[in-house]
Amino acid sequence: MNLKNLIGIFLLSSLLFSCSSKKETFYNISVGQYFPLQQGKYITYKLDSLVYINFGKKDTTISYQVKYLTDSLMSDNTGRPAYRIFRFIRKNAWDGWTPDGTCMAVNTGSLIEFTEDNLKFIKLTEPIRNTFTWKGNSYINATSINSNLIYMQDWNYAYSNVETSSIIGNDTLQNTLTVEQRDETINDPQNLNIYSEVNFSKEIYARDIGLVYRKFLHREYQPNTNGTGGYVAEGSYGVTYTMIAHN
Repeated sequence: MNLKNLIGIFLLSSLLFSCSSKKETFYNISVGQYFPLQQGKYITYKLDSLVYINFGKKDTTISYQVKYLTDSLMSDNTGRPAYRIFRFIRKNAWDGWTPDGTCMAVNTGSLIEFTEDNLKFIKLTEPIRNTFTWKGNSYINATSINSNLIYMQDWNYAYSNVETSSIIGNDTLQNTLTVEQRDETINDPQNLNIYSEVNFSKEIYARDIGLVYRKFLHREYQPNTNGTGGYVAEGSYGVTYTMIAHN
């Protein structure tokens, strides 16, 4: 075999190896396995709520317990099958539950739509594989001049760590996936002389359980003007949900 043929074989082998090393992993799992919907299912979370007080001069974290209970199958406003989900809240584990709102979830067969506080999100979609992206906030009015949700415009949700284990609270859960929703910083939040903004959001789901962790932060800082000092703008807040119980 001459040198020219050997070089050709080498180049072909390198190309085949390169292609095989970039092969994506597809998982034979559906959105319903990571967001199970059935009557009577519940998940309880420790909720750490970050709020800004003293006219945005100081932050504090208040902790609660929150429970989401799937109630009954009904229809949404387009006639599709949908599950109503009740939300309850309490300050301590020994307190009684207080109703705190109603949510709705729709499994279309290929994606999960979840509506809470009149905001509809595309929480999960298929195919489920690492780096797959979609516009999870596409139903939210974040573009009009009167919207106070402009910071939620055009978010790219992306899967990561699909079918891996995660430590949630004191538990190690198998078969989880992460949805990276936003990680954005505008200017330097440590520089109190300039405007800055931080938007962060991610969720972790466990197979056959549902949402087990959520972290969200929207913080908008306005610098010192007219000698009044800088402050965190109204509408800034953060929440962290960590699952503590489920059935």
